[in-house]
Amino acid sequence: MKFYASKESDLIHVSTAFLKAIEGHRVFAFKGEMGAGKTTFISYLAKAMGITDEVSSPTYAYINEYESPFYGIVYHFDLYRINDESEAFDIGIEEYLYGDNYVFLEWAENIDNLLPENSVWVTITKDDNDGRTIEVEL
Repeated sequence: MKFYASKESDLIHVSTAFLKAIEGHRVFAFKGEMGAGKTTFISYLAKAMGITDEVSSPTYAYINEYESPFYGIVYHFDLYRINDESEAFDIGIEEYLYGDNYVFLEWAENIDNLLPENSVWVTITKDDNDGRTIEVEL
């Protein structure tokens, strides 16, 4: 399935449609080039989930935790600096991946062998006009 946002403000509608389409899934593996909009889309997903905290990339902390009044705890990982899957084990990634909470993973390809089978891959590409295509693989 694909979604398209011609401008950033379209992402609120896209994120709402995305959440309806992926109902029942909990682990989301985001991939895309640097600057494609992974963190931006995740921030809009958080808004659509009722999260009022500011959402930012957890590049140096690896993980941010948010609470949604509708979806419960949401974990947001940035795995850009993970060089080896053993580093992911060191931060306890398996507890998050196999728990009952929502998990958004930027740069998930760095740990793709560790992801649950039912993970949803979300590829974001940016076009020349700053539009974004969000492709979802269930």
